[in-house]
Formats: sequence, structure tokens, C-alpha cells
Amino acid sequence: MDETVKPYDTRGSKKEQVRTMFDRIAFRYDFLNRMLSFGVDTGWRRKVGKRVRQDRPGTILDVAAGTGDLAVLLARTNPGATVTGIDLSPEMLAVARRKAARKKAANIVALAEGDAENLPFADDSFDVVTVGFGVRNFEHPERGMKEICRVLKPGGKVYVLEFAMPRNRVFGAFYLFYFRKLLPFIGGTVSGEKKAYRYLQQSVEAFPWGDRFAALMEQAGFRENTQESVTGRLAILYRGVKA
Repeated sequence: MDETVKPYDTRGSKKEQVRTMFDRIAFRYDFLNRMLSFGVDTGWRRKVGKRVRQDRPGTILDVAAGTGDLAVLLARTNPGATVTGIDLSPEMLAVARRKAARKKAANIVALAEGDAENLPFADDSFDVVTVGFGVRNFEHPERGMKEICRVLKPGGKVYVLEFAMPRNRVFGAFYLFYFRKLLPFIGGTVSGEKKAYRYLQQSVEAFPWGDRFAALMEQAGFRENTQESVTGRLAILYRGVKA
């Protein structure tokens, strides 16, 4: 980071709660992600990587980078690009650094603690910004999306991958049962943090997915917004272009 970097701001009760929660589950986060999603989350991230690669970006920012799955993937699939990952949780970032080193990406991914609603970068800094399953954790999603728009270069693109709700009613009923009952129980039992996996379920159901989130992106300054459903609309990949 250079002289344009802003001081990190930790104010806000939800930010503190989210950071503490993810610090506590960081050691089991990847294992539980693979188990609870039956491994399909890796394919979703590959789809993001494919879309980003088509843009041929020189600078990429991964917001809410977590344990670094998406940031490392972006670095490996965009040779020559500068990839930066930022997250609230130092323990999640510690896992991300070990992962980057294990996958020989430590020298091509910069990871730093930071707040999505007060990004420590100058205006017009990045060609692409990605957020994988992180916007629902923002204390103020509209502020976070405006910050993302600010640090993007004119014409730059944002890709947001977030959970949604299945189209099929039968599958949707099973999904809700799994999501409301089984996932919190299994995740809480394995991690020892039941509140964290209850929060996961509640935050997904509260997220304004679909056209409501597209409208929020529009208000934040993005145009040409698109939505791409994945796995029967278990998740949606949103794309927007900075006007």
C-alpha cells in the first residue's frame, strides 16, 4: 500500500461481531464450506475466475477475501495481474496466507486487514473488484458497494457472488430445511460455534438477492448490471460496470 492508503476503521458493532465470529471459525472454515456445500462452492468460484479472466485485468481487488480461495484462484488464472485481498478477520487472513504459500501464490497475492466500507485505496485504483459471499456481511451494503465503485477505474467491473433461493419449489423446500435445520446444527457442532452458523443461515435469508440487489448496485453507481444464476439459483453472480 502507498501514501494513498487510509487508516483502518473498526467502528460499528456488526463489524466487530462479524470479525470476532470469523476469527473463531477460521480454523474450520474451509473444511465446513466444502462439506456443507457438497463441494459446489469451488465451481462457483471458478465461474467468477473465468469471467474475470475474459476482462484481462491488470489490477484486481478481492473484498471480504476470507481464507483466500478466490484471491488465489484469480492470481493463478490471471498471470501478470496484481491481486490484492482484503478482509476484516486477521485469523481468516492467516489461513489465506498459509494457503497462498502452499499453492505457490504468496508472492503474487497481497493480503491485508481492512474494511469494505472504508477501503484503504485511492479512487480509480482497480480494473476489477470481486466479492465472494461477503456483501451480506457488510454492516451497510449500500456503503460498501459505493466504496467498491469508488476504487474501480472508469469502465471497471465488479463481480459479486452471493447466495440466493432455488427456483424449483420442491428443491427449494428441501434447501430451506437443510439451510435452517441441518446446516446450523452440523456447522455449529463441528466448529463449536453454533451462533456463527445460525448467523450464516439468517444472513442468507435476509440478503436482498436478485433484482433488489441489482437496484442497490445501480444506486451505488454501476451500470449494465447482469445476474447469472448458478446451480438452480442456489447462488447468483452479479456483474456491474462503473459508469
